[in-house]
Amino acid sequence: MQSTSMFWVGITTLLLVMVTIMVAMDFPFNWVFYLTVLGQILIVYMVYKVLTENYHTEKTFEDFYEDYPISERLH
Repeated sequence: MQSTSMFWVGITTLLLVMVTIMVAMDFPFNWVFYLTVLGQILIVYMVYKVLTENYHTEKTFEDFYEDYPISERLH
């Protein structure tokens, strides 16, 4: 993935973790509500950015996992 998609993944994750912390600390409902709505919008945008990214790989399903290919397991 390019750095722009990872940027959106990081921002979205940070925002939703912050919402969780705010709920645990009993922040006012309206702050938590608006940040949750913003987080849901960011999730949709993040998924769009990741799926429309111009990324190409030579790997196929036959390669299975990159860190533990099937060919190594069979030998």
